[in-house]
Amino acid sequence: MMKSAIYAFSGDPITYGHLDIIERAAKIFDRLVVAIGVNPTKKYLFSLEERTEMARKSLLFLKNVEVLSFTGMLVDFAYENNIDVIVKGVRSAKDFEYEMGLHSLGESQQLGIDTFILFAKPSLAHVSSSAVKDIQREQGLIQDYVPAYVKQCVEAKISGQYIVGLTGEIGAGKSHVGQKMVELASKQGLSVHNIELDHLAWQIQEDLKEEKYALVRKQITDLFGAQVARSDGSIDRKVLGEIVFADQQKLNKLNEIMATPILVRLRRELKDKKGLILLNAALLVEAEMSQLVNYNILLLSVSEKVQKDRLVARGLNHEQIQRRLKSQYDFANKKQHLEAVIAQQGQGKLWLLENDEADEENIQKTLNLILLYFGLQTQA
Repeated sequence: MMKSAIYAFSGDPITYGHLDIIERAAKIFDRLVVAIGVNPTKKYLFSLEERTEMARKSLLFLKNVEVLSFTGMLVDFAYENNIDVIVKGVRSAKDFEYEMGLHSLGESQQLGIDTFILFAKPSLAHVSSSAVKDIQREQGLIQDYVPAYVKQCVEAKISGQYIVGLTGEIGAGKSHVGQKMVELASKQGLSVHNIELDHLAWQIQEDLKEEKYALVRKQITDLFGAQVARSDGSIDRKVLGEIVFADQQKLNKLNEIMATPILVRLRRELKDKKGLILLNAALLVEAEMSQLVNYNILLLSVSEKVQKDRLVARGLNHEQIQRRLKSQYDFANKKQHLEAVIAQQGQGKLWLLENDEADEENIQKTLNLILLYFGLQTQA
């Protein structure tokens, strides 16, 4: 006889803590109904339909799990669906006492519904829907709390932000495309922001006065030599570039040093910005930062001739160009990697834009597709 159970919760939003309980319960029971309910005493951020959709998209990988929404008493819902076991996840003694009380209330309805307790893993005990919302309100990082689609929904609902990665090989024209999209959107009365991670790195290595950033500059100087530091303690990025682009291990080490301070500055940069956010980063794929943009990425391509002409115009010689090209994936590798990770995650969108001539018409078309994807613009 097939054994079924229900796991019920508000899912406002669903978190990795919920997913862990659901995945464990799905191994125990033949069929698991995930029930998204309505508590009349609670005020929800997301509608019942939105909460149900987030749960459905997050649980597609579990074939014996069905997501439904319900109103009224859970025991009545269980009875009507011929299910006599309710699974509950418990994180603390307080949770246990609360669930014990609910079990007693359920038993008083004399429907023969039992309760099955699963204790939260200690590593996930701090993860809650409330924590996710609190962190997002302060522009914190929530990718370790919720799946990418849910993260995208939370960012949109709380911060009014729709984040897209903008990447491509060196010389692909990322800065131009980003700025052009800002200008084109402004003409339509829409808000688009172009945040360049490389500019954040410049600020950390050259301008910012906070003590931690001074320590970061000292760490770079200690590791790569006194020649990378100017007399005022700022980093000479040209000298540093000559060192790290000639040695992949040194480049990896620099990226490791810069990762956390850049994320801190990114949080500050994102604060109070609304609309479409372009996160412009050459090494977005290589640094495995795709999750920051919920696997939504605009990838630029450029011909070898135009790329070389642009890099020569920047003052780079042939040897310098080759070193920089070797330090990152080429277009084909970026595209292949992104397509694979989007398929694996079941979330995200990849837009491609050929940027040889920086054609404003094509940039506008691509911008329109991105805006349409997020529901920021209706189909003309």
